[in-house]
Amino acid sequence: MYEPQRFDYGEHPSQYAELWVPDSRAHAAIAIIIHGGFWRQAYGAEYGRPLARDLRDRGYVVWNLEYRRTNGGDGGWPETFLDVAAGLDGLESALESSGLEPGPRVGIGHSAGGHLALWAAGRHLLPPAAPGALPETLRCLDAVISQAGVLDLALAESLALSDHAARLLMRCAPAEDPERWKWADPADRIPLGIPLLMLHGTTDEDVPVELGRSFARRAMAAGGPVDYLEFEGDHYGLITPGDRAWEMCVEGLGMLAAGRSGGE
Repeated sequence: MYEPQRFDYGEHPSQYAELWVPDSRAHAAIAIIIHGGFWRQAYGAEYGRPLARDLRDRGYVVWNLEYRRTNGGDGGWPETFLDVAAGLDGLESALESSGLEPGPRVGIGHSAGGHLALWAAGRHLLPPAAPGALPETLRCLDAVISQAGVLDLALAESLALSDHAARLLMRCAPAEDPERWKWADPADRIPLGIPLLMLHGTTDEDVPVELGRSFARRAMAAGGPVDYLEFEGDHYGLITPGDRAWEMCVEGLGMLAAGRSGGE
């Protein structure tokens, strides 16, 4: 049975990514999976493996990224963010050591992973002093698919989502360190300058659809290349191979990989 190759980008047990390589590569694009779980230790890279396996079987190279998390996982601000940055920056050397050609990098992030994917996509827009910042001329992602992403941290905190998971991630309330929250929130750095596909179920009870709508309105008003799709479904169809919601993600990946948006 095929096993992905593990690449460690740090010494902590959670600082690694899995490289899934198809028998026959059918797509130049590389799918980068960032799992959700409200940033908590109880949810790890195993949630990304069914998606990685499905995409690998469709001919994609996949990078399934793990990172330090809260609630006993040594994560939070800034460690979780630094891990995502380091894990993405380590992709190129992993491809080279595996004899694989690089290609367009499409982040696929579910729930809290959607937040981290969008945060990473805006690293070049962060001030130099911010953790994980990149020079303005660099990008670590070429497109992002947000699967019911927690894309507005301040709104997530105001709604007390998952027992104030955003405050636990940030290690303070917004009023206690507004600059930290601004650096961590992708809603403060739009437009990102890359294509963004957002999918959100109208019956999602974990991340209410209002979060998707709020971010989509702001992103579209900012003039970025954004497609926002709602569907009748919950939070988990997006990460369930065989579910129509997941198939929408796969179709979107194909369009983004080909340089097209869902609105074309």
